[in-house]
Amino acid sequence: MNRQRSFIGFIVAGAIALLVIAIAGFYWFFAKSPANFIASTGQPSAAIFVSKLSPVMVSLLANPDRLQALEREEELSKLKTSLFAKSGIDYKQDIQPWLGDEITLAITTLDIDRDRENGQQPGYLLALATKQAEKSREFVELLFSKRALAGANLAVEQYKGVKLISDNSQPEQDLLAGAVVGEGFVLFANDPKVLRDAINNVQAPDLNLTSSSEYQKATKEVPKGSLAVAFLNLPIVAKWQGLELPEQLYNSQIISLVLNPKGLLAESTFVTSSEIVPPSPPLSKPVGALQYIPASAGLAISGSNLSNLGNSDLAKLWRQATATIYGSGEDVVSRLAKPLADVQKRWGINFPEDIFSWVQGEYAIALLVQKEQTTPDWIFVVEKSENVEQGVARLDAIASSNGLSISPLTIDKQKISAWTELTTATKKSDVKEGASFSIETKVQGLHTTLGNYEIFTSDLETMNEILTAKDNSIIDNSNFQDSIAAIPRPNQGYIYLDWTKSQNLLERQVPILKLVEVLGKPFFNNLRSLTVSSYGTDTRSLKGGVFFKLHNS
Repeated sequence: MNRQRSFIGFIVAGAIALLVIAIAGFYWFFAKSPANFIASTGQPSAAIFVSKLSPVMVSLLANPDRLQALEREEELSKLKTSLFAKSGIDYKQDIQPWLGDEITLAITTLDIDRDRENGQQPGYLLALATKQAEKSREFVELLFSKRALAGANLAVEQYKGVKLISDNSQPEQDLLAGAVVGEGFVLFANDPKVLRDAINNVQAPDLNLTSSSEYQKATKEVPKGSLAVAFLNLPIVAKWQGLELPEQLYNSQIISLVLNPKGLLAESTFVTSSEIVPPSPPLSKPVGALQYIPASAGLAISGSNLSNLGNSDLAKLWRQATATIYGSGEDVVSRLAKPLADVQKRWGINFPEDIFSWVQGEYAIALLVQKEQTTPDWIFVVEKSENVEQGVARLDAIASSNGLSISPLTIDKQKISAWTELTTATKKSDVKEGASFSIETKVQGLHTTLGNYEIFTSDLETMNEILTAKDNSIIDNSNFQDSIAAIPRPNQGYIYLDWTKSQNLLERQVPILKLVEVLGKPFFNNLRSLTVSSYGTDTRSLKGGVFFKLHNS
């Protein structure tokens, strides 16, 4: 029987929605009224109710009513109304007076009854902090009395000093269990057994999440003042998805959301028992290769040393994460980097072997999204070295083997090598009946040397933009500067995505993104750009962050 809908379903959806709303609106509230915000400790108190075998726990560490900035768009009011519409509960009257500063949602077990024959029934636990225990008890009584009036049969039991209330499953209203534990929390679950286990976890501390060494290591990385925190037990998450990972390096992950005057930083730490080896020495400032990336770029990736990328712990993390979420990373890469994947396929090259292997210095990769084009233009900048010269010669040889000519060109006195293809085009003759032919030269790519860098582009227009545009690089862009300023240094470089320029392209490549945008409308309406980087010096964890730059910030 499916027991994951009804009131608990609305609460679960609401808890997740609150996280999305928090991202979209809290930056504005914080900037306007910082005195009204009390920073959290970053540690979910409800972790004592959650089993250390739980795959996922998510916590909002602020009272929803502190998101008052969102009332200007009535998003929070709409959420409250829809959340409790089917329960007959009035949020302002019945919940607001006692709701505290934490909402924690956890999947406590992959299968409540551990019976494979009747399917997998995860246990859901929702913990709401209360600041008035008596009023919260009145709320629980009210909730279940309304369900009884709707036809449910109530069951009441005392379990280790705690009053548990549950009801039977009606066709339109699935099983729900609730309790007030001590003076601090109201608990809801989709089965009384989940509540009994939660109480056991408190009274036997070695069972709960706070006793997990992985959780203890992860929470040390959570900054104070975090708005929300999520903890993932990665091997159990993979098991939940029915996957057998070919490579298991990281054991757990913790994600925290931290407010910033310019936006919001989502910081993530992956914990492992192995020694972490960074792909390259950390960088104390942005690489010089970015000076050749135009400010019009929709996507820019920069760093140093691609030669060891495939064997790095960052690459192992990517393979593990994509396998856990998607089952395979191949489709993810091909969708997100389709223009580069098309180049690889058309030329018959292997990026790791034919390009990454000789890039040991600085590099920058960019995509320029043109409104009238479905495929963006690309730029690749690499710091000059002996290996680079050999690499360029290798690419020239590959171009020749694919039937392309190496043609010299000059733009604004700059010597350029172009990989060109001669094609024929037919046109109707004006002189006599029949067809005549013309020969056209099609540029498949170009490269040139500027200063200490070799620059590759997809077309003449992009190369001309690089050569003629002065003081108009992405490194001079104020939005880019604000974004990287929020990322700690030293770091491994940046992945910068201008959302306003790349949104249409990303929606075409990843159709499910449109659904995500609908669910997180307040956030995506305010999103201007996002910047990703990895940093940190701990040899037993890999830390990184995504900075969301928001409009009006």
